[in-house]
Amino acid sequence: MRQFIEPYWWTFALASLVQLVFFTRWVYRRIRNEEIMRIFVQDMATNHLPHIYHLLEKLCDQQGINRSHAPNIRWIDLNGRQR
Repeated sequence: MRQFIEPYWWTFALASLVQLVFFTRWVYRRIRNEEIMRIFVQDMATNHLPHIYHLLEKLCDQQGINRSHAPNIRWIDLNGRQR
């Protein structure tokens, strides 16, 4: 029991706890940032790109530029998660 009273053990335990808290916080932020980025890319592909292509088609028609058909936009979830 005497070995737990020594200040070296408390210093070691406190330093380990602080490192664990910082590591957990870093992992959480990394996972959260990846999730936000995935949602942002999905939103851009499904909601905004069709509008952008439509406006580009109108600009091409106004300028008299020959254009090809707009590509089909399909979102493919490569992670395999169902939400």
